[in-house]
Amino acid sequence: MRVIETNVFTISEHPNKENCYEWIRNNWHDLNQHSVDEVISSIKALSDKVGGTFDYSISSVPDRGEHITFKGYDKEGLYLLNADDYPLTGVCWDADLIEGLKNDIPEQVLKCLHADTEYLYSDEGLYELCWSNEYEFTEEGELI
Repeated sequence: MRVIETNVFTISEHPNKENCYEWIRNNWHDLNQHSVDEVISSIKALSDKVGGTFDYSISSVPDRGEHITFKGYDKEGLYLLNADDYPLTGVCWDADLIEGLKNDIPEQVLKCLHADTEYLYSDEGLYELCWSNEYEFTEEGELI
């Protein structure tokens, strides 16, 4: 039998945080998938509220052919919705979607989603993610 010892660090004490960030960027390609799913839920809930038909293709990364279109919906019903109350699903994407559609640019929510994803994969966003979840890393920067 042999014993292998490994030094383990939290993100706040790691001597080379950049290695940890790179490991995450190279291995976790769906960090913001939950937001994509929430945007889709907001779209479906908005369609339930104002009717009409909708079509969408959504990605957390820009330039993948994303689009959102609404046709034949109740415009008066849309203007009765107060985006600040998050009346569809209770998440922030409700407001972005409603305000975007009121301004005839439903893709506005995609810009917000892409900015959110960009932040999440930034050094600051990854630090916050690792710190809040108490992730631990090897000296090389691999997540344990």
